[in-house]
Amino acid sequence: MATKTPLSKKVLVFKHMSSQNPGIFRSFAEAQDIEFVEIDLHAGDSIPDIRHFDGLWVMGGSMNTWEEDNYPWLVEEKQTIRRAIDNLGMPFLGICLGHQLLAEVMGGEVQCTDHHEIGLFEIEPTVEGLNHPLLHELPNPSKWVNVHLVEVTRPPPQAIILATSKTCRNQIMQIRENAYSCQFHPEVCENTVKEWLKIPGIPQKLENLLGIDGLEYFKSSIAEQLLLHNSAALVLFENWCELVFHTKPYNKENHIENTP
Repeated sequence: MATKTPLSKKVLVFKHMSSQNPGIFRSFAEAQDIEFVEIDLHAGDSIPDIRHFDGLWVMGGSMNTWEEDNYPWLVEEKQTIRRAIDNLGMPFLGICLGHQLLAEVMGGEVQCTDHHEIGLFEIEPTVEGLNHPLLHELPNPSKWVNVHLVEVTRPPPQAIILATSKTCRNQIMQIRENAYSCQFHPEVCENTVKEWLKIPGIPQKLENLLGIDGLEYFKSSIAEQLLLHNSAALVLFENWCELVFHTKPYNKENHIENTP
């Protein structure tokens, strides 16, 4: 019986609920020889020594960055994110709540706003993002799934805003060399929306915001655009890997390394 070749990169993934997981990125990671080690903080999983990992991902959740009294594990999570970036320079990706946590721990501000984005929204690069490698080969504009009532209202001093939407200025952010985050949900796969709608209170909240017809459109529009959405997510994932791990995308025809 053949033994499995050890994976070359190991990325720790902070989940805040089971339905907020890496989704479509799981298959992308496997093909890139990256192992996701997923822990659920809200379920009581302990944070391991992050020095044993090559990267850190922080996923979304229905809780807010400031709700430490209700979710005490947020305190250690924030400390770990800060240590990963400040002390270790660890490759990082934050999604939705993970985006907001990155902003807060690095000196930004996160607040509820009068605006919300629920559904597919066009996102465009900023001047700084136009030729940025993270956005290389993504459509301009590109459409991404957003579900948020809270946003980064003041980015950290060192942040570079790479992409924006009409409603939310900070859609993609870079901090230092290896830390990136996005407000939208590139991880959406076939089961994601169904799992979101199993979260207690979420269907009613979305229906209150969108109306019954709006909630049905939310589901149907994402299903119709899922293949395009997943294709863009693959590009984003490959770009992130190449930036932080200095890899070449696995599905490109040209695998020749260019040496200076």
